[in-house]
Amino acid sequence: MTGPLRVDPRTDPRWEALVSGPGGSLFTSPPWIGAVCDTYGFEPTADVVVAPAGRPVAGVAWVDVRDLRGQRRSVLPFCDRAEPVAADAQAWSAVSGRLLAGDLPVTVRSLAGAAPDGDARFTVVGEAAWHETRLDRPLDAVHRSFRSQTRRNIATAERSGVEVVLSAGSEAVQELHRLHVELRKRKYRLLAQPAELFERIWKAFAPADGVRTALALVDGRPVAGALYLVWQDTVYYKFGASRAEHLALRPNDAIHWALIQWASERGLRALDWGLSDLDQPGLVAYKRKWASTEGRIRTLNAGGPPVGRSADVEHTLRVVTDLMTDPSVPDDVTARAGAALYRYFC
Repeated sequence: MTGPLRVDPRTDPRWEALVSGPGGSLFTSPPWIGAVCDTYGFEPTADVVVAPAGRPVAGVAWVDVRDLRGQRRSVLPFCDRAEPVAADAQAWSAVSGRLLAGDLPVTVRSLAGAAPDGDARFTVVGEAAWHETRLDRPLDAVHRSFRSQTRRNIATAERSGVEVVLSAGSEAVQELHRLHVELRKRKYRLLAQPAELFERIWKAFAPADGVRTALALVDGRPVAGALYLVWQDTVYYKFGASRAEHLALRPNDAIHWALIQWASERGLRALDWGLSDLDQPGLVAYKRKWASTEGRIRTLNAGGPPVGRSADVEHTLRVVTDLMTDPSVPDDVTARAGAALYRYFC
């Protein structure tokens, strides 16, 4: 192997070829990296190791962040996980040198067992659940694999007249973002990602027919929604939102079942349910009822907290978030606050 080559992961064909293989995922794909970085003004960097025949065999991408929360290096920001592509310790050693060089602390989120997980230079600072549903089998076998409660919920939604619309268009993405702002404000007292991110994601994945927005309608009105993205042979559940007053009709179950049927018809291998925080046991249990595989996503850190992090800044961000998510604040104002501040939450 040659030494690592510095490339732009948004545009370099060697990076795209690398992450189109078995070690890549949605979160290391060029369209995802481009959508996130272009939204928040980040400049991504990647190192790729190329075999003598010219084939890329290992790589890692990152962003250096310097803002009011300090200086840090992230692999990659605003991702459920972003495993470096390295099949063994030798490949990881070849590609990780410049990532860990310098004075910036480095944070990586990766599936347990991935290359950085066994690196003594890193410390585990967080852990989350990860779920996947295999779709490479007959659809009736997929349905039988769900927990009985999930199958009952799907039937409840059908009896209740919940209508699911799967859309490839941008209008549905905008509707989902409105639901998303409302949910994060009401349930979690958190700001939402900006509408610009949703728009850029749609623009990045739509040319390859790699985006679907599902909306659950009750009496013609959207009561739940989800955004799914396709990379290679996997569809990823990325954003979801619903209105609490309609949950008894099981609109979320109707949405996921409609998407699974669509993905099965398309011949996709799996549905990746993404990250679930362990302090949300209800969400973990919900995904477990659908999943055929469960694992862990570990947050690893080398070098400690961001350089120059200020307790005053952290406190101010928490106070502003609390103010902007107060129930008395109009949703459009909360959305604008998210657009202005969300970039600092990586």
